Amino acid sequence: MELNLLEKTELWIENIKLQNANLSTIAEVVADVLEIPRDKVLVVDVRENHITLDILQKTIQAEQVFGKKQQLLKRLSEIPGVNIVPETDIHSEGILGFISLDESEVPQVLARTEKIVDEIKTKITKRVIVLPTGFEVKRGMITDTNTPYIMQRMTEAGYKVTKGEILDDSADYIAAKLNDAVNSGYGVIITTGGIGAEDKDRTVEGVLLVDPQAATPYIVKYQQGTGRHEKNGVRIAVGMVGNSLIVSLPGPHDEVKLALEVLIRALDEGKSKEEIAQEIASVLRAKLQAAGFKHH
Repeated sequence: MELNLLEKTELWIENIKLQNANLSTIAEVVADVLEIPRDKVLVVDVRENHITLDILQKTIQAEQVFGKKQQLLKRLSEIPGVNIVPETDIHSEGILGFISLDESEVPQVLARTEKIVDEIKTKITKRVIVLPTGFEVKRGMITDTNTPYIMQRMTEAGYKVTKGEILDDSADYIAAKLNDAVNSGYGVIITTGGIGAEDKDRTVEGVLLVDPQAATPYIVKYQQGTGRHEKNGVRIAVGMVGNSLIVSLPGPHDEVKLALEVLIRALDEGKSKEEIAQEIASVLRAKLQAAGFKHH
């Protein structure tokens, strides 16, 4: 069961005495007991009677931490120059603090924690935020018909929907706001606009900054550099960060309506980001083809 450390990554070992001890060996032992890569454990502070280690990763499996205190103390005591006494203790302010659980309690705590995590994940999957993009929307030059429609339709489908801010046409800015939405516990993050082939269209690039493996199928391709087209086509993007699905839809309202129905159905069916991306791209591609639009 994977748990997010929520930035609480420090582990303190108190009432420990060191005499010519090798800090690298201490870090290696901690990494070995917690079953994480050696380069993910770093000794960051050493004082007269305690040391502080930092776990350099965002998540950890509960089974790797819960109830590991006695095992870790025993392994540390075997290191030359490390003196463990009855008062030696290990603690943390976050998930890592569960290292001090009594081993006999671990199965029950794991079962309760897994149930709570499942409940939280279920709630997260039903939380949606809509983030329109584009200076023309932000300046009030055009009416944002997409956000109200998406909010109404997703609410009808059983989701709790929030209207987010209008994003600037900047990949870095878009990526930052997507990360904010992920960290705020939204299970579905929908952007509209900014997926075209012009130089100002940067939504797909923003998604790729937060999920480099995002699915980005083409709706239509152009000959790069012709007319206004800086890029070689129009793509949508569907990414996944943790438990958050990121879906970048077009700007035209009729295309959003088509794509949204595909998205709602795919979410109900539990499809992958790749499947969702291909199905949305297919329906949008078919619409263009029916209108007589052809690839260059």
